[in-house]
Amino acid sequence: MGFPKTDLNQIKRHPKRGAYDRDAAYEIIDEALICHVGILEQTQPVVIPTIHARIGDKLLLHGSSASRLLNYARSGKPLCVTITIIDGIVLARSLFNHSMNYRSVVIFGRGELVEDDEERMTALKAVSNHLIPGRWEEARHPNHKELKATKVVSIPITEASAKIRGGPPKDEEEDRELPVWAGVIPLRLQPAKPEADPQLGTDISLPKYVSDYVRLK
Repeated sequence: MGFPKTDLNQIKRHPKRGAYDRDAAYEIIDEALICHVGILEQTQPVVIPTIHARIGDKLLLHGSSASRLLNYARSGKPLCVTITIIDGIVLARSLFNHSMNYRSVVIFGRGELVEDDEERMTALKAVSNHLIPGRWEEARHPNHKELKATKVVSIPITEASAKIRGGPPKDEEEDRELPVWAGVIPLRLQPAKPEADPQLGTDISLPKYVSDYVRLK
């Protein structure tokens, strides 16, 4: 099922780029490494970048128990989460029609504190696998002290929309004969060569999930 259109999530600028089906939104959420969470502290809007993960129809955030973002999110007050992946710079013949190819999601909702220790461990595993699948099985898991110092907030994904732009520039008909190069510069987030910790033991080999790590799906 898709997201119902509301006054908040309906795409008004370039509505043809809007997508309201969950699969489109979830694909973007799962590929992106960072989300931005908008909150309102008294009368001051604040937007905070953070790591996220998704389990089913819920977005998960985690952080320090002292985090103002997590304390706000657990309060049940309204918040807004945005996620964006840039796929390319679009060069048109006119500066007015320059653009970017992108995939984005906006989520409106309210957070709920995850209090059960088993559920929190499941959420933290999801965050770990979101960053790098396979790491959870090898690295040390959070101990009781670390788990106590960590909050996990779950945000039901019930009101959201995706917005996607792809393809070549959209030039005006009269500009297409101008002697100006037009097209797209593709952009991709790609890992570089892993850099070992200087204190790493010489007998520890590079894991396959690190050597084969990619973000592009």
